[in-house]
Amino acid sequence: MPQMPMRGLGPRGFLTDEEKENLPKVDGKLIRRILSYLKPYWVQFVFVFLAILLSAVIGLLPSIITGKIVDEALLDRDMTLLIRLLLMAFATLAVSQIIGVLESYINAWISQKIIFDMKNEMYRHLQYMPHAFFTTEKQGDIITRMNTDISGVSSIISGTLSSIVSNVATVVTTLVALFTMSWQLAIVGIVIIPLLILPTKTVGKNQWKIRSDSQEKSDEMNQLINESLSVSGSMLVKLFTREEREYERFKKVNTELTALNLKEQRGGSWFRVILGMFTQLGPLLIYFAGGYLIISRMDTGLTVGTITAMVALINRLYFPVQSLLNIHVDFTRSLALFTRIFAYFDMKSSVVSPENGKKPDVTCKDIRYDHVAFFYDPEVPILKDVDFTVPGGKMYAIVGPSGSGKSTIVNLIPRLYDVVAGSVKIGGTDVRDFDLFWLRSNIGVVTQETYLFNGTIRENLLYAKEDATEEELIVACKNANIHDFISAQPDGYDTIVGNRGLKLSGGEKQRLSIARVILKDPKILILDEATSALDSISENAIQDALELLMQGRTSIVIAHRLSTILKADSILVVKDGVIAEQGDHDSLLKAGGIYRELYETQFRKVLDMEGPDVQESAYWGTVEEENVGF
Repeated sequence: MPQMPMRGLGPRGFLTDEEKENLPKVDGKLIRRILSYLKPYWVQFVFVFLAILLSAVIGLLPSIITGKIVDEALLDRDMTLLIRLLLMAFATLAVSQIIGVLESYINAWISQKIIFDMKNEMYRHLQYMPHAFFTTEKQGDIITRMNTDISGVSSIISGTLSSIVSNVATVVTTLVALFTMSWQLAIVGIVIIPLLILPTKTVGKNQWKIRSDSQEKSDEMNQLINESLSVSGSMLVKLFTREEREYERFKKVNTELTALNLKEQRGGSWFRVILGMFTQLGPLLIYFAGGYLIISRMDTGLTVGTITAMVALINRLYFPVQSLLNIHVDFTRSLALFTRIFAYFDMKSSVVSPENGKKPDVTCKDIRYDHVAFFYDPEVPILKDVDFTVPGGKMYAIVGPSGSGKSTIVNLIPRLYDVVAGSVKIGGTDVRDFDLFWLRSNIGVVTQETYLFNGTIRENLLYAKEDATEEELIVACKNANIHDFISAQPDGYDTIVGNRGLKLSGGEKQRLSIARVILKDPKILILDEATSALDSISENAIQDALELLMQGRTSIVIAHRLSTILKADSILVVKDGVIAEQGDHDSLLKAGGIYRELYETQFRKVLDMEGPDVQESAYWGTVEEENVGF
């Protein structure tokens, strides 16, 4: 007797507590929005649904032919008819399989095309989100939304949607065929369905609970492995001699996970036995009822072949009915997935390029901060009333305690953030009125923490200027004192830098970052102490290059070293979100305020230890001090 597929068991048929709490709001707007992604492929969808319907009808034929084989070929001992019917059954199976392959291919094509469209749309949308989005959203959530969630659309289209249509078609065509053959036996076969559904729901819910616990324990194990066997984690374990402790932790979690897995398998095995018995009960009842009707001559039109065909058909009915009973779960999860994706699409960028944005020349133009205020949370202001002007072509240094708002001030120039109040102007034009691409293409930024893509040195350099010649690359790298290092590598400029530049030292990465900005040749320069990760020899070698780079450019430097501060045309001292002091080194020292306090606490001990000669040379910036944390 045909066996019912053992599927549909497990968490698929149940919503988690979290899913129940976050049920998506279903309305016409959401449905129309989902359908908008399906609309371009409606012709292909028509072919899929026709193929499903045709496959459902053709799927009836083998069972019906089986009945004819019993009634006509076997009972009449007609070998010719038997062969013909067997060939017909084989042909219908072959046609059904071909239609299934065609339907599967079209389904896969549609789903992959929709995923292609959505990923392109999502990636482009995220590229233009403001910098604040990436500082507040978890990177893992962004990647999950971009990859896992959108890829999950494939299972909705090729799985949930097609499954619903296929199951409905199968159930309808099968019921029509059953009642056409014998309405009495059809009722007998249908009566058994609740006996299959109820235990499936009960046992399935228990299995779902065990599987959920198992998944939580598996997540705990994965986190433990990730933490203790990563590069940094394993080093920490070794330095604190925690090998045995970590092993005991792993052993404990592994024991609990193994117990849960065994419990799930035991429950599943017994359930499959019970379900298999119930599955056979339906055909047995049909054989009994059919035999009774034939033997008692209550239905003279009923034949053995009809009973055989109905047994085959009733087994075809059970799984689609069970799947359709879970349709609300599949539908809810599908809508929830789209809701998560649309939540990102609906996030509007607060930093956008204005229509017909201005593209003025910013060479040696003043940078004006006009009573600027900024905050993420109104309760916690970052900048309160920042007001100063950097004259065109000059270099200003910004110093101040950690967390005083130094980086936020410079990030307002390229509009990584927008001011909450006041304005930032370049040459008299508010940066919010600039064409955003033009604005950022004229600004060069070297951050203290250098980011490199996992590619070659050449690719990372060309990120600044795609059409740069080999000669331009070499000149930029020579000015940044990195050319000799690159040339010494076996692959030269085609050397792979590794993930985030892992294969390079901090100084090598920062020199590459400086070379990248030199290659960009910006009109405005922002340095977050670009030499802080360099040793004194490397720093001395590129200090002149940086000074050359700053010539003819308006520059703002977040300074951590006294030598850098001394070379500034003016020093801005930031504290508690305001410019607390401004002036040159001498005047700020004489004022006896915050700058003098920073100088005394951060520099004085180092300079006193080195003696008068070093103090004198340090004053003129000819020796390099330790990074002092301004």
